[in-house]
Amino acid sequence: MLKDILLPRRRMSEQRRGLHTAIVEGIPATIIGNLLGGPLLTAYLLYLGAKSDAIGAALAIPAFANLVQLIIAFYMHRFENRRRYVMIFSLVHRSLWTATGLIPFWVPEGYWVAAYIVMFTVSYICAQSAGVLWTSLVADMVPAQVRGRYFGIRNTIHWAVASLCLLIGGQILNRLPEGSGFVVLYVICAAATVWNGIELYRYPNLPLERSIEASKWKRLKKPLGDLTFLLATLFLATFILIQNIAVPFFSYVMLDIVNLNYTWVTVITTIQMIVMMFSYYYWGNMNSKYSTRALLRWALPIIGIACLLWGGMAFLPAILILIAVHIVLGVGVGGYNLLAFNFIIGDTPKSERPMYIAVFSALTGITGFAGPLLGGWIYKRVADSPYWVQSYGIAMMTGATLLVMAFVIGPLVLKDKNQKSDR
Repeated sequence: MLKDILLPRRRMSEQRRGLHTAIVEGIPATIIGNLLGGPLLTAYLLYLGAKSDAIGAALAIPAFANLVQLIIAFYMHRFENRRRYVMIFSLVHRSLWTATGLIPFWVPEGYWVAAYIVMFTVSYICAQSAGVLWTSLVADMVPAQVRGRYFGIRNTIHWAVASLCLLIGGQILNRLPEGSGFVVLYVICAAATVWNGIELYRYPNLPLERSIEASKWKRLKKPLGDLTFLLATLFLATFILIQNIAVPFFSYVMLDIVNLNYTWVTVITTIQMIVMMFSYYYWGNMNSKYSTRALLRWALPIIGIACLLWGGMAFLPAILILIAVHIVLGVGVGGYNLLAFNFIIGDTPKSERPMYIAVFSALTGITGFAGPLLGGWIYKRVADSPYWVQSYGIAMMTGATLLVMAFVIGPLVLKDKNQKSDR
């Protein structure tokens, strides 16, 4: 399958061209997301003068912006040309995010962090608006029988690119004066935004299958009335709430509390991405044999174990423990990312899928937003606490809570359906 997808476009059928485009278009998007996001986003915010609470607010924005997906799903019939609106929203998102690189040149220093948060918020509202449309389009484009394997291959390729970008980004920041290093990163992202726009235009514009319900409120009641879907979603949303108290702050802790340099932080995060790259492929293959819900039950405890492993810093060198943490986290998060996506496009009826996606995104978005805010507040409150509390205590307590949830509640709410919905 991989060979077929990577063949030159002129030798492909219309469907294979769409599958190929979904892979290639994601490459510049991945470049932007990893040169401006992750640990480098934290590094840029620290450069702008942000503290832990402001960093927590910024990290919460992508999840908070998920709420806009409900609005898009309500008015899905107005976005029938999904390719056009995916292109518009995506380009505004990436252009605005890239424009945050101009803040030190155009904005008075006292407003740098506030300006970043405002621009980042608007950018991610556009990103999540594109997200529900893109997910709906790609779900229609990828045949159900190869979905798990295809997205495993796609994610493997993108995380290979992400790993390379993060390593290069870290080296740029280490070898150049801090301000100049960020200028180089943002120039690269500006070029990637143009490339991404070209690839977005190449998506097929598949016809939208309308909901059988004329009323938008009746459409909303469909996922809310689907008890197995709703319980699973509420559980995953709560899991994300707890997880996001600690996991988004791993880079912050490494940079600002453990005091690692950019090279070590990017190397450790790159190791996580390489592990994720391979884990996507294997999770995708397993998804062709086992149900998505069963695999979610396996993936979630791994994230809890990764948080718990921070406690090893009390006995072993920090670098060794942090590498182990991020290897385990790469396996767990890789599984969750792939399986949660397959859950919302595979466990949902096709005609009602946009509303199911929106409800899932809204609920996980609310808790995903609250988690980093709570985490930022906690890290600020423990600023005068013993070093062990700040460096690994919060992560350990988070990991213990996640393991209890995964082993006690997970098997109850992530049971396999007796009948699979129409895919």
